Amino acid sequence: MNFQVDHIAKTEFPKVVMVWEASVRATHHFLTETDINYFKPLILNEYLHAVTLRCVRNSKKEIIGFLGVAENSLEMLFIDPKYHKRGVGKTLLLFAIQKLMVTKVDVNEQNENAIEFYKHHGFKTTGRSALDASGKPYPILHMELKHIVT
Repeated sequence: MNFQVDHIAKTEFPKVVMVWEASVRATHHFLTETDINYFKPLILNEYLHAVTLRCVRNSKKEIIGFLGVAENSLEMLFIDPKYHKRGVGKTLLLFAIQKLMVTKVDVNEQNENAIEFYKHHGFKTTGRSALDASGKPYPILHMELKHIVT
C-alpha cells in the first residue's frame, strides 16, 4: 500500500494513545499492566506535547501508526498491530529520516523485532543503558543511523 504521512491534531491525542496502547500490548510483552498504566497518562498529557508528531491513516482517515521526533531523535514509533508488516512503520521511519532529519533512536532491548527493524533501515547500536528514561529496569539500546536505506 502507498501510505501518506499526515499531521495529528491535539484533539486526536486520545486516539493516538489507543494506538500506542494496542501496539505496546502486542510488542512490549516485558511491560507489566502497572507499567502500561504508569505510561499511559504520561503519553497523553506530556510526551505527545513534547515531540513533532506525524501519522499514517487508513482509508477511513483513522490513525493507524504514528511517530514522535525531538531534535534528531525518534522518540516514538507505534503501529496499530492490525497494520504490522504492511509498510506503515517503514513509511513513517523514512519520513522521519528524510524530512525530520532523524539520526538516532532508543529501543527497548527486549523488543527484538524493533531492533531488527531499525538495523534493517541502517541503524547501528552505539550504546546501552541498564534503565529506561523513567528509571525502570528495562535496558535501552541507543542506535544511530550509519547509512540511509530507502
